[in-house]
Amino acid sequence: MSDPLKIGFQGTVLSFGELLLRISPDEGGDWLKENSFPFYIAGAELNVATALALWNIPAKYITALPDNGMSRQIVTYLEKQKIDMSPVLFQGSRLGLYFLTKGKDLKNDALIYDRANSAFSELKPGTIDWDKQFEGVSWFHFSAICPALNPNIANLCKEALAVASKKNIAISVDLNYRSKLWQYGKAAHEVMPDLVKYCDLIMGNVWAADMMLGIPVIPDIHESGQKSIYLKEALKTSEEIIKQYPKCKAVANTFRFDAKSKVSYYATLYTGEKFYTSNEFNTTHIVNKVGSGDCFMAGLIYGFYNDFDPKQTLNFAAMAAFEKLFIESDTTNIPAEELLLKLNS
Repeated sequence: MSDPLKIGFQGTVLSFGELLLRISPDEGGDWLKENSFPFYIAGAELNVATALALWNIPAKYITALPDNGMSRQIVTYLEKQKIDMSPVLFQGSRLGLYFLTKGKDLKNDALIYDRANSAFSELKPGTIDWDKQFEGVSWFHFSAICPALNPNIANLCKEALAVASKKNIAISVDLNYRSKLWQYGKAAHEVMPDLVKYCDLIMGNVWAADMMLGIPVIPDIHESGQKSIYLKEALKTSEEIIKQYPKCKAVANTFRFDAKSKVSYYATLYTGEKFYTSNEFNTTHIVNKVGSGDCFMAGLIYGFYNDFDPKQTLNFAAMAAFEKLFIESDTTNIPAEELLLKLNS
């Protein structure tokens, strides 16, 4: 019988990934007349670190930035949000960008990446002293976006995971699949299993598990529209992940469906051979879809870090992710106390 996920001590949560700027032109093209772009500090792993710091969990973030004034301003801004930015490597010549039409999903023509030759993408194995960076750390988080960039970053991830695993640090991964990033000759399912084997918590959805881990879902599941079928597949996928990756102690799946008149959101968690389903949240209007999954991931870490029971952990994470849909920026600004109050009301 597999044990539920527990962490040994309450140290720092270290997140590793690329810091980006998200630039959001409006769909109608008014940005051309107004000569202005809304922009947001972005990056999946940074979104997790920002939420955790807001929720008073010690958070540290490691990335690479060009050594210039703008980078220093960004670092100072994030340090004021209680994120430990001391591990940042200053190198290279540019900051990664992505353009996303306001209010749209991270898919289709609404998304344009401009992150080739960024400071982060030029990192190589051996450039980070992981033993030093993991001092005082009890949790390490990364996402599938990192190894999607190039082979060097994929190998750097594996380097970090091997060291973290030896130190008995809890490891989480978000299986966020970005088809526009996997362009260097290897598919996600050829790279991710070798990284996922180190992880204690695997988060994503049944489609990501199919695409990235080769764990199939039933054909045409997306068209079924039946929650019972989605939950059944989530349980099956979770059990198979635990079976294939013995180090994994918890699997979480998120479901968000955007119908014409309603947006529905719910999630599942499988740990200790028990399957939990979150509350379902519904709305008729959302502000921004970016960062909801990152907020869910942060919510899971927050719950496990504070030794919540699995059901409470899941409901907190789902509530945090749902509330993020009404926030314009990439990160949440809602304190944990407020989320817990809503959850318990």
